[in-house]
Parts: sequence; C-alpha cells; structure tokens
Amino acid sequence: MGLKGKKRERALSLALESQLGEEERFPDLMRRMARENKTAVISAVLIVLMILLAVFGPMITPYGENEMDLMNRLSPPSGKHPLGTDEGGRDVLTRLLYGARVSLLVGLVPALLSLLLGAALGIFAGYRGGLADTLIMRIADVTLAFPSMLLAMILMYTLGGGMLSVFLTLTLVNWASVARTVRARTLQLKSSEFVEAARVIGVSGGRIMRRHILPNCLPTLLVLFTLNIPSTILTESSLSFLGLGVQPPFASWGLMINAGQQFLMNAPWLCFAPGLSIMLIVLAFNFLGNGLLDVLDPKQKKR
Repeated sequence: MGLKGKKRERALSLALESQLGEEERFPDLMRRMARENKTAVISAVLIVLMILLAVFGPMITPYGENEMDLMNRLSPPSGKHPLGTDEGGRDVLTRLLYGARVSLLVGLVPALLSLLLGAALGIFAGYRGGLADTLIMRIADVTLAFPSMLLAMILMYTLGGGMLSVFLTLTLVNWASVARTVRARTLQLKSSEFVEAARVIGVSGGRIMRRHILPNCLPTLLVLFTLNIPSTILTESSLSFLGLGVQPPFASWGLMINAGQQFLMNAPWLCFAPGLSIMLIVLAFNFLGNGLLDVLDPKQKKR
C-alpha cells in the first residue's frame, strides 16, 4: 500500500474514532451502571472481596490446608474453628479459603480461554464466510448438541484427572456458544459502512478483523466473559462433586461438598459453607453480567 493508501486508511481510522467517540465511553458506562443498578455494584464488591479472601485469607488463618487434628473430628462451629472441622479434623474455614483459590481459578481461566478461542473462531467465520464459516459452525453445532455437563464428563473420562484436564475440558465445553454469538455480531459489522470503506481502500481482511471488528465486539465479549464464569464454576463444582474434577489434595468447593455429604445429618456445616459460597459467587457474577448487559447492549440503550 502506497503513501496515499496509508493516508486514506488513517482518515478512515480517524472517522471511525470520531464515530465511536459520539457514544458513551466505558468509564461513563460504568458510572451509569453504578447509579442505575445497585445490585450489580454490590455484586462487584462481593466478587472483589472473595478474590481478596482467596488470595490473602490463607495467609491469615493459623491452620494449614491439610493440617489434621483427629481429636477434634467433626467439631461444630466455635471460636477456635468458626466453621467447624471436617472428618479429618481440618479447619473448614481454612479449607474454604484455599478452595476459593481453586474454584475461582477454575472459573476464570477456562472462561477466558473459551472466550479467546470462541472470539477468534467467531470473527474469522463471520468475516470470511464460505467453507471456513460452514466448518466452524458445524463443529460448534455438534458441541452445543451435547448437554454441557454430559460433554464435560465425557471429556474428563477421556483426558483423566488433574487441573490441566479441568481447564481444557471447561474450555472445550464453552467455546461454541461464544463463537456463535461473536459470529452473529461480526455479520452485522461486516455490512457496516466503515468496514465496506476499509475494503474499498484495500485494507487487508486480517487488519479489518483486528482493528475494526474486534474492538466493536469487546462489549459483547465482556458480557459473555462475566456470564460464563458462573456456569464454569458450577460445572467444575458438579464435576468435583462427582469425583471427576479437581482431585485431592487440592481443595475446591465442589470437592468439599462431595466429602461432606455423608455427614450431612450430623455435621451440616461441611456442606453448608462451600454450598453458600458457590451460591453467592454465582449470583454475584450473574447480577454483574446483567448489569453490564444493561449498559453495553445497544438495544438496551434505546429502551
């Protein structure tokens, strides 16, 4: 591309930036969400609090993750053990804090990986069309045809236990829904005036996807990321409950519920604490995702 072509592309970029600048900027959108949706703000604060507890909580507790005290097995909540002890005499609060690290990590990392994979394939399929679009979308259809829990169980049986297998399984389970959503958004952007203008002046397809389509998909991707985290956490908790997810000696909330179910009648705190933690974090991410959807979805803006 010659100097004149570069100047035209620069003019197009400036026009696009001017067009985008007429819309609310991201900090303004977040401030509007804070004013209009207090539930989303409370949810964000709760998520940050849980992350801080997961990172720094185990440094504060006086007990180790696997420190046993067989003389105090199944002790009820007390001043010494605020959430009681489990069947091995281990402090449930300490296990809960260590389990938060695993559960949140397993929720965030696969959600991010599936977002990156789904976004890349969705943009490529939507923009290129043809055989690439057909092939990617048929693979996505096959993936979505399976119930997510069943597909996760099949993959875990195939890949075996371990944290890496959990990450890979949850990524493969969730990428297809992201790809379909991003492809639909790409098809809308593909026919827009600024993309047509970029093609006319000779901008390459790869550059158009990176510079013009991807930035306009970011609000959708942010909402998808926020809403995919709770489903990933629930899937991992279910797998761990069934003995297919995170394996000992790691502690995860689902694994804690699995271990405590046999003591449900005489030591309900073993299941209550991790179960309540799962419920709170899932609700928090769902409320935050709905709040982001309200301010980022153009259709919601017009209402």
